[in-house]
Amino acid sequence: MTDATTLDTLDIVGNRTYGEHGYPHEAWARLRREAPLYWYDRPDARPPFWAVTKHADVITISRQPRLFLNAPRLAVFPDVPEMNPDDRPARHLLNMDPPDHAKFRKLASARFTPRAVQSLRPAIETIADDLLDKLVADGGEHECDFVEAISARLPLEVLADLLGVPRDDWNLLFQWTNETIGASDPEYQQGATTAETAMNARLSLFQYFMAMVEERRKKPTDDITSLLAHAHLDGAEIPAFELLSYYFLLVVAGNETTRNATSGGLLALIENPSELAKLKRAPSLIDSAVEEIVRWTTPVIQFCRTAAEDTELRGQTIRKGESLCLFYPSANRDEEVFDEPFAFRVDRNPNPHLAFGIGEHFCMGANLARLELRVAFAKLVERIAEIELAGPVARLHSSFVGGIKRVPIRYRLEPRAA
Repeated sequence: MTDATTLDTLDIVGNRTYGEHGYPHEAWARLRREAPLYWYDRPDARPPFWAVTKHADVITISRQPRLFLNAPRLAVFPDVPEMNPDDRPARHLLNMDPPDHAKFRKLASARFTPRAVQSLRPAIETIADDLLDKLVADGGEHECDFVEAISARLPLEVLADLLGVPRDDWNLLFQWTNETIGASDPEYQQGATTAETAMNARLSLFQYFMAMVEERRKKPTDDITSLLAHAHLDGAEIPAFELLSYYFLLVVAGNETTRNATSGGLLALIENPSELAKLKRAPSLIDSAVEEIVRWTTPVIQFCRTAAEDTELRGQTIRKGESLCLFYPSANRDEEVFDEPFAFRVDRNPNPHLAFGIGEHFCMGANLARLELRVAFAKLVERIAEIELAGPVARLHSSFVGGIKRVPIRYRLEPRAA
């Protein structure tokens, strides 16, 4: 049957749509078929933009950072009024372009190389074991919110340790990331508007890390906060705004994305019990399972690029200054790239997903995120005896990050292996 609705009725950026219905995969699939480069001009998303839904186009745009700029528009935020570029709330890697992007990325990139990240494995394994031990209790059947018990705690503890944040302040990081990413969600709003909620959280985080910077400059330590506090660019200290923005990015990106991939990954295994059984039978599939979880969940929904000059893509003229919104979950369901893209398969191979981006803006923390997911799911799958949903899943009202607020589960876990 032909869909009688017009493309102009498709909602791909409404925060409420994502919160109540999840990702709009049917709308993206239709755009991939009928208008893979679609001019989205609606009152709820200003200024208008080109919606990019095909895997190949996301790659083409991402690999030309001088033609398609990250600044000034980071993403489409439908509840936030258009902002003057000079008033942007932060300046970090996600909204930097060449040559600044490479210089700033290099400041901390050594802490996220495969070798550096592997040194964290014992600590991550200990965190995962301890969190799961708390759920085992007497070995019987129990219920909990998986987000609160596991998926929010593990990346938060790892990140806090990397930054040198004291344990007593870990919940502050959790609160600020919720209020930043979930600023459009009624549950997290702490201001009169979405913009006010996000601003209050950002300023609180800025103030907290400014105090840490002053302390680390007096007494250096071996954490990333100290590393950046003592770093220099072109012979001078990092300007305060960029320095605090760097911490802001590390806290928000390092917490939210892994948390939501973990939550969505467990949900996928519960909804596909044969794949969970397959992974239990063959633990060696953990690497491919993690890549499939990342593809399936694609926690970062969209980023924007801005054309630096007039250009052409798919026969469409893109004018200088026009925005292009890259929808990564759509690219990761592209029928031209993935066999049975709407099937969750823990042994999927090849799996050229774009959930971490591609090109010079490829996620700096991808190695850490992958390790956290491998450890979490390897240990979780090994110990699952029974598991099922114990209530409805609550999703974040956000078209920027695919957040899952609650995943109530009923479970029985095996004790830790000797």
